[in-house]
Amino acid sequence: MKRERLVSLPIALGLSVIGFIYYATVFVVIDGWMGLWTSNGLMNAAAFTALAFMSVLTYAMAIAGDPGHVPSSFAPDVEDSDGTLHEIKRKGGDLRYCQKCSRYKPPRAHHCRVCRRCVLRMDHHCVWINNCVGHSNYKVFFVFVLYAVIACVHSLVLLVGSAADDVHMDQHQNGGSFKTTYIICGVLLVPLTLVLTVLLGWHIYLILHNKTTIEYYEGVRAKWLAEKAGNTYRHPYDLGVYENLVSVLGPNPFCWICPTTGHIGSGLRFRTLHDSFLPTMSR
Repeated sequence: MKRERLVSLPIALGLSVIGFIYYATVFVVIDGWMGLWTSNGLMNAAAFTALAFMSVLTYAMAIAGDPGHVPSSFAPDVEDSDGTLHEIKRKGGDLRYCQKCSRYKPPRAHHCRVCRRCVLRMDHHCVWINNCVGHSNYKVFFVFVLYAVIACVHSLVLLVGSAADDVHMDQHQNGGSFKTTYIICGVLLVPLTLVLTVLLGWHIYLILHNKTTIEYYEGVRAKWLAEKAGNTYRHPYDLGVYENLVSVLGPNPFCWICPTTGHIGSGLRFRTLHDSFLPTMSR
């Protein structure tokens, strides 16, 4: 099901903030402190422009990209001999079936009430991209947050350095509008940098454990129930740190910061711990 609106109020607000921070960083902070046409000014402006470009590009890709839909022809093969993991309902033990979409759910898929459809390997619905973060756009979303954090830190360092230099040199020749721009930029940058850094750290943790946000909270309950029964619980898709990184970001480490998705597969089946044990058990 297609979304009714591609651009929402939060997206418009986000793009406005990005545009203002870019203008303030390049044409107010860098130009006023280093001079835009000096070697240091050009180097910092070029670096920040590249970061801003990648942030906007990946942001647009996360907004417009399909997070991953369940094919209408999908049906779980319960007689599959390849060790495919079939997720079942907590109550009754039946295969997971979405009553709203009238089709079976593949492993790690969940129904989004906002998008009104099932999303493959759903992580969460993000109002800031007016889209779900799922199997097909998760890496793009992660790379966007990564570039956004680096850009915010770069801008914040320049802003603090420029302000400190002004105080040290006791310069007051800048107009009131420039001082206002400094203040607004700082008010936006500090909380934005903190929030995005926390978000980045959270998703790094999830990637290292090959979990989604939904699976993390499901795992908390599953671990509690397992410990209550005297058993141990391990996330079935946790293949080890490196394999988890490869599974989410791709086999080439040089492409981990690129918004590429050619490695992700169909999203209907994922490697599990059980798959890792099969070769050993068959010997």
